[in-house]
Amino acid sequence: MSHDRIPLAPATESRLREIDFADILVGIPSYNNAATVGHVVRAVAAGLAKYFPAKRAVLVNADGGSSDDTTAVVAQTAVDHRQLLIADRQSVLHRIVTPYHGIPGKGSAFRTIFEIARQLNARACAVVDADLRSISPEWIEMLLRPTVEGEFDYVAPFYLRHKYDGTITNSLAYPLTRALYGNRIRQPIGGEFGFSGALAAHYLDQHVWESEVARFGIDIWMTTEAIACGARVCQSFLGAKIHNPKDPASDLSDMLRQVVGSLFASMERHVTGWSAVVGSHPVPLFGFPYEVSVEPVHVDVDRMVSYFQQGLTDLAPLWREILSHATFEHLIDLNGQRGKDCRIPDELWSHIVFDAAAAYHHQVLPREHLLKCLTPLYLGRTASFVLATMGLTSVEAERAIEQLCATFEDRKPYLLERWEERPSRWTGTAGVDHDGAGVGRPS
Repeated sequence: MSHDRIPLAPATESRLREIDFADILVGIPSYNNAATVGHVVRAVAAGLAKYFPAKRAVLVNADGGSSDDTTAVVAQTAVDHRQLLIADRQSVLHRIVTPYHGIPGKGSAFRTIFEIARQLNARACAVVDADLRSISPEWIEMLLRPTVEGEFDYVAPFYLRHKYDGTITNSLAYPLTRALYGNRIRQPIGGEFGFSGALAAHYLDQHVWESEVARFGIDIWMTTEAIACGARVCQSFLGAKIHNPKDPASDLSDMLRQVVGSLFASMERHVTGWSAVVGSHPVPLFGFPYEVSVEPVHVDVDRMVSYFQQGLTDLAPLWREILSHATFEHLIDLNGQRGKDCRIPDELWSHIVFDAAAAYHHQVLPREHLLKCLTPLYLGRTASFVLATMGLTSVEAERAIEQLCATFEDRKPYLLERWEERPSRWTGTAGVDHDGAGVGRPS
């Protein structure tokens, strides 16, 4: 499929003509990351020099208009190969530092990186976040080697993380994508990925770039689109992921909305594929897994519970619209009079997510409103997980996440049932007519 060329800055177009082609391309999206991006550039440059010395490599920094020195740091950071015990490489590392166009966000930066990869006919590509503190040269080999050798089209990262880091992944993205598509990709929104030039071209051809995919939704979309289009997928072990973590109770509502919006939109697009999938299977994992200490993540459980309890008070009418009668009543029975406690067990959580996906499909509410009112439910589930795993090791907490995934898989028939219901028989809606007046709640 052909597509329109993505507009690039004139200086970037000129640079592309100078470079002409590339075997390998590594992209770094950035926005005000001057404090950390130098370390990332050194790791990328050292990894390319050490593991792919004969390949023509290009480093692309797609920047969102940083007001600090991010772009200057990328352009000027040098690597002493002798200090790293790396022999002089045959080919120089070419660098492109460019602004990106479109909706502000990581996805628009990736789109620019994909377009540059297409124009350079790069065979193997990778993207890494600009705020990583744990990246090493070995990450570059692990993300690129499966594609360089032609065996795989998409390489997802496999990290060891603190049990409370990546709560959107643990409670939502991992169990839902695994149940939908049957692939056990542990970090579907990890931030670092490898992919073939052919898959980059496929991504460019999709009509998603004015949606949530252009923002935080890009990572989960890349993973689900790779699986759904039949790409050969694998994972590579990268050790610990240490970046700038966030408390799950703070400022994650936009990210949650964009990730879930991207997931639900992909469900619409690929329903004929995922509806036929039963169970799940492991995905090949490359690398040498080893134990590693991870930085603790502070979570404010009281704040999460408070948000959830406020949602029970303020959003109950909307939750009635989204959730089935049984799901809503179960939620209220467990939490309606519980003060500062919070309980959303695995099966109830799977039904909440499946009800929300089906409500999105049937457009029971304006989709933006639906996605926004999921935040207190997500925080309630996260608080439930924290309270249930507080005394557990990360390995024991991981078993709890695996059990949640098994529950999502077991309850998938419920999702299909809700998805296929005729909107007129939607059991969660209060039957609002076109004037917005209620016409009675179905029993």
